[in-house]
Amino acid sequence: ALGVGSSLIYAPANFAPTEELIALVDAAQEFDGAYISHLRSEAGEFLEAVDEIIEIADATGAPVEIYHFKASGRPNWDKMDEAIARVEAARARGVKITADMYAYPASSTGLDAAMPLWVQEGGDQAWFDRLKDPAIRARVAEEMRNPGPGFENRLDHAGGPDGVLLLGFRNPDLRKYAGMTLGEVARERGTPPEETAIDLVVEDQSRVTVAYFVMSEDNIKKKIAMPWMSFGSDAGSMAPEGVFVATSTHPRAYGNFARVFAKYVRDDKVITLEDAVRRMTSLPATNLKLRDRGLLAPGYFADVVVFDPATIQDHATFKEPHQLATGVRDVFVNGVMTLENEQHTGATAGRVVRGPGWSGWNDAD
Repeated sequence: ALGVGSSLIYAPANFAPTEELIALVDAAQEFDGAYISHLRSEAGEFLEAVDEIIEIADATGAPVEIYHFKASGRPNWDKMDEAIARVEAARARGVKITADMYAYPASSTGLDAAMPLWVQEGGDQAWFDRLKDPAIRARVAEEMRNPGPGFENRLDHAGGPDGVLLLGFRNPDLRKYAGMTLGEVARERGTPPEETAIDLVVEDQSRVTVAYFVMSEDNIKKKIAMPWMSFGSDAGSMAPEGVFVATSTHPRAYGNFARVFAKYVRDDKVITLEDAVRRMTSLPATNLKLRDRGLLAPGYFADVVVFDPATIQDHATFKEPHQLATGVRDVFVNGVMTLENEQHTGATAGRVVRGPGWSGWNDAD
């Protein structure tokens, strides 16, 4: 195991108090494990959430990492400077804290993030069943329109239903809506956006994957400039063929790493090429304490990417996400050529990676 992970902005993790998290991380720390977490708030209580993860690091001595560090919603964008300052101050006094991010202004999660947590208690099926009750539906819709204290409504953060892009459905009958905004679907159906969101969840029997346009480009650049910030896609592995193209996805699934090189290294010159490489390789490998990974060094696994800094480019967009990046010529995974001249070789050379707490390590290694 690598340590303990949590997503404190979502049910059921949201119900865990700080004291419970400290106890869990303490147990992981005995085996040199880390704590990696989605903050409890990225909006109204963003700074308090940063303080909480620093408190957990202080109390346990464990290294902590903030999942996709961001300030969500225009009213909260100006909190990013102070959030960065608090992380920097903690690091300056020896707290082991880092963060990661993806290089896009939209997050991606489900329509559950637009609904109050109380209606989601008990798991997905309980949530779906409650949303069929007219009285509960009415209460949920009202809270979505007028969120009270403690309810961080992503629909509100996105500036309304036209800032919410529908991406993925289980129900084939609903896939025609992929690539449309919640506002567009609401207008087509003739129902209010809040009720449309509820209907889609019930009809799809899923969270319904969406993108929320909640971040600022200025903050993206500020985060990229931080040397303790690593880059991750926060997305599953996709391919522009077969079952994958039956629905939409966030463009970060195809383009995040190439976008960092193309936009923020080559075009905008926010960071150097060398530092971008470090923050995709040795920094995350070090943070996760992965043995013999993240560097080109004798005895390390030969995970090698050969790309052209002058031509590497992302092509995936929110409207057309199933587009591979270009400019990557060859890829070796564990020493096996997996991409050759931009073509997949069919090799499947991946291996399970283990954390420092794995009992199977040979101390002589």
